[in-house]
Amino acid sequence: MSQTVWIARHANRLDFVNPEWFNTADRPYDPPLSDDGLMQARELGLRLQNEGIKKIFASPFLRTVQTANAVAESLDLSIHLEWGLCEWLNPEWMPSMPETLPLETLAEKYPRINRDYTSRVVPSYPEVDDACIDRSGKTAKQLAAEFGEDILLVGHGASAIGSVVGLQPKAAEKELEAALCCLYKLVKREGTWEVELWGDRSHLSEREAVIRYN
Repeated sequence: MSQTVWIARHANRLDFVNPEWFNTADRPYDPPLSDDGLMQARELGLRLQNEGIKKIFASPFLRTVQTANAVAESLDLSIHLEWGLCEWLNPEWMPSMPETLPLETLAEKYPRINRDYTSRVVPSYPEVDDACIDRSGKTAKQLAAEFGEDILLVGHGASAIGSVVGLQPKAAEKELEAALCCLYKLVKREGTWEVELWGDRSHLSEREAVIRYN
């Protein structure tokens, strides 16, 4: 029996479209999706509709929750919030552990969130060098092994790449990119993970010309 893990980066974020938002935001490191980002998330959901995905895991940052929620609505699934897929806690990007919305607040707004799920991996601030790659790779391997079915992981640029490398270390030999709302597909056959899609964006009607990670 084969197993498939899909890995997606979140869709476009509001502060990429409107940088001024950051200056007055209550949680400046937890932006929501932009209007075009919401459209990208819906397109991702349509792309994955008939792929047999059984569970969705997402970083608890708002932009990943919103992306995962659009897919969950399309696939009629719940969302499991997994801190192991969170943003790179890079001290050069953020001066302290970024604030996110509490689980209960997120679950009230996005009722597809499974309130009973507990993160399998919990990162700590700060993360330097390859800590995020290692952490998200460990998370991807643990979730794939524990649940043993076709799953979707929704993360950030660094955690999406780390998840791919965690399952297939040889992927690190390539110059991996994680564009907004891109999609990786890894299939496990006879104990080995093979990458069948590399950052695919063919499902998107709008794509950024320059890939940004922060």
